[in-house]
Amino acid sequence: FANHYQLIHSMSRVGKCIDNGPIENFWGTIKEEMYRLKTYTSFEALEQDISQYIRFYNTRRVTLKMGLRIPV
Repeated sequence: FANHYQLIHSMSRVGKCIDNGPIENFWGTIKEEMYRLKTYTSFEALEQDISQYIRFYNTRRVTLKMGLRIPV
């Protein structure tokens, strides 16, 4: 999978588990706001929804951390 999509696998530094916190929070948000709301019948449908959600998350999702403003 990683080779097919030319992904680079990276790992946190040894003994620095805090490096992984932001991405774990992001995936937790996706699970709560998108994934658990729908049953997927194909990998392609899931992949498409994840791509759409990431676009939404990066450009339109309002957050408290940003003072109730959108990211872009």
